[in-house]
Amino acid sequence: MIIDQVISSCENFGFFQVVNHGVPENLMDEMLEKVHMFHEQPSEAKAALYTRNFALKSTYVSNVDLFQAPAANWRDTYYCSMAPAPAKPEEIPIILRDTMMEYSDHIEKLGLELFELVSEGLGLKRNYLKDMECAKGWGLLCHYYPECHQPELTIGTSKHADSDFLTILLQDNHISALQVLHKNQWVDVPPVHGALIVNVGDLLQLISNDRLKSVEHMVLANLENPRASVACFFHGTHLEQPTRKYGPIKELLLETDLPKYRETTIDEYIKL
Repeated sequence: MIIDQVISSCENFGFFQVVNHGVPENLMDEMLEKVHMFHEQPSEAKAALYTRNFALKSTYVSNVDLFQAPAANWRDTYYCSMAPAPAKPEEIPIILRDTMMEYSDHIEKLGLELFELVSEGLGLKRNYLKDMECAKGWGLLCHYYPECHQPELTIGTSKHADSDFLTILLQDNHISALQVLHKNQWVDVPPVHGALIVNVGDLLQLISNDRLKSVEHMVLANLENPRASVACFFHGTHLEQPTRKYGPIKELLLETDLPKYRETTIDEYIKL
C-alpha cells in the first residue's frame, strides 16, 4: 500500500523517489531547460536580481554560504517565494515565469498529497499536517552547477540536512551527483527520468519526535556538463507567523515517551 511505502521510506531512509505523481513529464523537462537558459545568460542579464538580502521574494545568488561556511559551494541559485505571499509575476525572470508558475501549481498539489499520506502513515487524521499549515508556505530554488574542471577540489552543495518540513526535488536526468548518507555510507541517488525525489526535513523529524528521519545529503561537483535542479521547500509560515511554535505532536507520544525536543519557533530552530 502506498501509505505504508511512504512512511517506511520516511522512517528508514528519509529519502524516496516518486513516479506517477501527476506532474507532466514534458513540464518537468521544460522546467529544467528554462533553469539552464536562465543561468546560462550573460552575467549582466542576471545582475539586477543579484542580492544577499534573503528576505526578498525573487533573488539570484552565487555561493549562498559565502562569509558563513569555510568553503564556497560550486553552485548558483535563483530563489522564488511561491506561498503564502508569492513573488509578483513581474518579479520573476521572464525566461522562467510561465513555466515556473505552471510547475508550481502541480508541485503544490503533490505536496499536499504527500502530507496527507504522511499524516495517515503516522496514524493521524488525513488533514493533520495540512491543518498545521506545514504545506502553506513554500518556495522554489533553481540550482545550477557549472561544469568544474577540478571537481575533486570543491563540492556542488556541501553536506547538510534540509531545515524545512518536506522537500520535493527535480534533478537533471543525465548526471548523477546527489548523494545521501545512509548507515554512515554515502549512497548515490541516480536520476530517473520522470521521477521526483522527496526527502524529510528537520522540522518534520522534530514534530514526529524522531520517528521520521531528516538525513544529510550533498551534491558533487562534476566535470561533464552543467547540471540543474529545482527544489521545492515546504517550510511552513514562519515568515508570516514568526512567533508560532512547533514541538512533538502529542498524539504521537505514548505514555512511556518523552518529547525529544522543546517547542520552538522555526526562526529559533534555524538559528541553532
